[in-house]
Amino acid sequence: MFELDLGQIDRIVSSFLWPFFRVASFFMVIPMIGSRLVPVRIRLGLALVVSFLIVPLLPDMPVYDGLAFETVKIIAQQILIGSLMGFLVQVLFQVFVLGAQLTAMQMGLGFASTSDPANGVSVVILGQYYLMIVMMFFLATNGHLIMIELLVKSFTLVPVGGANMVIDSYWKMALAGSWMFSGALMIALPAVTALLVVNFAFGVMTRAAPQLNIFAIGFPFTMLMGLLIAWISMGDLLGHYFKMTEFALDYLLDMIVAESR
Repeated sequence: MFELDLGQIDRIVSSFLWPFFRVASFFMVIPMIGSRLVPVRIRLGLALVVSFLIVPLLPDMPVYDGLAFETVKIIAQQILIGSLMGFLVQVLFQVFVLGAQLTAMQMGLGFASTSDPANGVSVVILGQYYLMIVMMFFLATNGHLIMIELLVKSFTLVPVGGANMVIDSYWKMALAGSWMFSGALMIALPAVTALLVVNFAFGVMTRAAPQLNIFAIGFPFTMLMGLLIAWISMGDLLGHYFKMTEFALDYLLDMIVAESR
């Protein structure tokens, strides 16, 4: 008869429970899967399935007393690590949303906003369009599989129970906000520069012929030129996506390595 003692049960539960907390917190924050459109039960079910599949690939997990304070500390660390990894992917997506918002504000479409059902906030239409395209890029290039691979690798770089509260890794995550603004500016800079030239030309026309009603033709012309420039800049969006994704993955690996020191 097959029998298990209490120590074996603790090892079996620990080998699945610690990865589950990190994987579940990652799926709660990552875009698309962690959005409001996906029910919590589906996210938890997906986390259970992924945790069950990656357990054989992970190193041995430590065993702790379920009622000890050390167990609560380990759970908090796993949730924090998974949330930070998912948050960095969220920052990657918001780079393009912010870049589109800067372009829309310059071309006069800042007032044309719509409700984002995934995040429950109001965003400009151009930003929602960019977000949908980046999501398709992410799925087409197997970005979800790459993130799961990095999640599995994180258990080797930052083993359960060996992760200390390193300030450098969290400081790197805080600095990701500056990277988001700089990346968005790089995406929006061509369109913003071109529209600035258009507005400058209308300013010269206003000074040369004050009797002309520049506002009557300036606003629709600027909007038309903005749409044309946004359409032309779509050809470089894939290149920007690859550059931003490569930088985000390197940034994430540096943060994980800093955490493992």
